[in-house]
Amino acid sequence: MVDRILSLKKEVDEYQANGPAGVEEFRLKYISRKGVLGELFEALKKMPPEEKKNAGKILNELKQAAEAKFKALTASVVTASSVSGEIDLTLPPVPNKIGNPHPLTLTKMRIIEIFERLGFNVEDGPEIEDDWHNFSALNFPENHPAREMQDTFFIRKDPDVLLRTHTSNVQIRLMESVKPPVRAIMPGRVYRNEAISARAHCFFHQVEGLYVDKNVSFADLKQTLYHFAKEMYGRDIKIRFRPSFFPFTEPSAEIDISCLICKGAGCSVCKHTGWVEIAGSGMVHPNVLRNCAIDPEEYTGFAFGMGIERVTMLRYQINDLRLFSENDVRFLRQFQSVI
Repeated sequence: MVDRILSLKKEVDEYQANGPAGVEEFRLKYISRKGVLGELFEALKKMPPEEKKNAGKILNELKQAAEAKFKALTASVVTASSVSGEIDLTLPPVPNKIGNPHPLTLTKMRIIEIFERLGFNVEDGPEIEDDWHNFSALNFPENHPAREMQDTFFIRKDPDVLLRTHTSNVQIRLMESVKPPVRAIMPGRVYRNEAISARAHCFFHQVEGLYVDKNVSFADLKQTLYHFAKEMYGRDIKIRFRPSFFPFTEPSAEIDISCLICKGAGCSVCKHTGWVEIAGSGMVHPNVLRNCAIDPEEYTGFAFGMGIERVTMLRYQINDLRLFSENDVRFLRQFQSVI
């Protein structure tokens, strides 16, 4: 057996591979489970103890030499193919792969399209904001929970610099710089210190709207949001307004639509109620108008805000918000036909 091992070692050292096929032939003959080495290790088990020690040592050396030779052959073939630059003309062509917009981008574009037809402009603002534009000017009291670390990401432990928690900061900046009438929507990314789940994330996207002019009423708000819901989800969608509270609006309301995922039967997205909240809204609080140097006795206005992720989940019947930020190509490719 020792003589056979030494003969095989000489074969391994002198082996020359003729391309990838030769490398594969070497692997199958010597180091695969059914190759020569496998047979020799099986035979080693049956040898007398006094011969097994010497033969085992030589066999291990053969195994190490064969594995090293296989690595060297593989590397040489890869190097040769890269240097030669040869192209296999028999291979099928690779079709051009055209990318597609992210589903959140598709929904944002649709939202902008709907509101632009109603005369709303698109405005933008900073994502790193100060306390005045994010909280104080919006009538948040000093002890409001949203100011605490549990809800807000502060910058460098500075209580006056933070990542915006809503795009309402753009509303304040707009009202400070432009005299009424003001009619605009503000899409953008926002940040909140929340646990990540199928319904929530620490960063997400919002679209807020603002309309300030003389004689703006709650009826204007209702008709605007009714129109949006019908345009986004179809004429058969059911809509309801629920009384609510927000520091920056009075009166305030939340807008629900019938769940498009379970068709009202009840699921995890709608919390088994058949309804899903898509927006908060209300008449702009007089204090907010005063903070922006707008006379609430002369002007009134309404504001609303909605999460683009929530609108997208219902639009495409997606039951997990985390899919939007995981960059799974299998998920994103499903929206190519939507373009």
